[in-house]
Amino acid sequence: MGVAPISQQSLKQIEEIEGVELVVGIVADIEKDGLEMVYRSLQSLPGSPRIAVLKHDRSGGTLPQTNSGADDKHAALSLIPWTPPSATGPSAPIEIVSSAYQSVFATADKLGARACCVIVSTLEQQAHGWARQLMRPLLEEDIDLVSPYFTRRTFEGLLNSSIVHPLTRCLYGNRIHNPLGPDLGVSRRLFQKLLRPDGNARSSPSPMYPLESITPTALCGNLKVGQVHVGARIYTPTDWTNVSSLLAQVLGPVFFEIQRNAACWQRTRESTAVREFGQPIPVAHEVEAPDTSRMVESFQLAYRDLQEIWSIVLPPATLFQLTKLARLPADRFRMSDELWVRIVFDFALAHRLRTINRDHLLGSMTPLYLGWVASYVSEVKNMDPAALEQRLERLSVVYEAGRPYFISRWRWPDRFNP
Repeated sequence: MGVAPISQQSLKQIEEIEGVELVVGIVADIEKDGLEMVYRSLQSLPGSPRIAVLKHDRSGGTLPQTNSGADDKHAALSLIPWTPPSATGPSAPIEIVSSAYQSVFATADKLGARACCVIVSTLEQQAHGWARQLMRPLLEEDIDLVSPYFTRRTFEGLLNSSIVHPLTRCLYGNRIHNPLGPDLGVSRRLFQKLLRPDGNARSSPSPMYPLESITPTALCGNLKVGQVHVGARIYTPTDWTNVSSLLAQVLGPVFFEIQRNAACWQRTRESTAVREFGQPIPVAHEVEAPDTSRMVESFQLAYRDLQEIWSIVLPPATLFQLTKLARLPADRFRMSDELWVRIVFDFALAHRLRTINRDHLLGSMTPLYLGWVASYVSEVKNMDPAALEQRLERLSVVYEAGRPYFISRWRWPDRFNP
């Protein structure tokens, strides 16, 4: 999938703009009044930086009246018509966001901007000023990567909570809660690294997974990272009967980045806190707990049907524990953190070694993930937010404790062959 298209007319407009410091791409579906609030909030940034906004050319929203009368070349805020990318198929969401970042990076590079961001998410409490929140640390604190710190709902964002966040923390040594954003503020230092990993200003932009590459590139480059409290994100309801495509589109690139950055993360010793901006915002409402009985049934069916694949990926001790789990009824089903972490590590290793076809590999991980979700839901459904945070912190600590196992298997995989 290529970069989201920018029309020739828009390219000409970009070439005529002077002195832009910030570039903002808007992918989120924001109504007309909301867009105008976004524009006003951006214009209230300290120092009144000049800003270029890539917005959908069919969306509403006009510039605030304070900008009227200024010519386009010297306007404080310039709107650039843009058609955000479209895609179909299971990997569409990640492809769309990745392509949007490529467009925004390329535009920011062309304009010589100090920083940029992409707004993808919709928040529970329609705080249209949060684009400004992502940009302020880039301008005022010289931060290179600013990630949103979404307030957790108990039963949403579980792929991030169970794998992406704690695995990133364990390997790269940085406690960034939403390493995949998807809404990120990025400095010029960082987006130039992403556009041209070889450091050659004349080289072509990198075609590699830009979304999944952003945080590892910042962390391995020893750049400054921060996160901003922005409230709860609104997620598309999860179809728990069909999460294989979600795992494949997220974990495939994440595992690839782990392989690509192995020399970096193997030097990490322990995790450190990330600088935070703002205050936590409580959720306005929770969502209903998913049905765990069907998840456990899926796990039990997979235990009968996927033994051949699992035995290639997982060591005998893990398979023995899965055998015991498969015999438990749904109300007693509990997967320990230690077992789950070993499973994630072993699948990441199998992805690197191409032990089996990668699509088949990630597909066979789906019922194991559903088993973890079923166990988690049963355990935390009556927890308050503070207890929930403590519960997920314990999971992250187990990931870090298992780090020597993962490094040993990574360096000497044959020694640990099941």
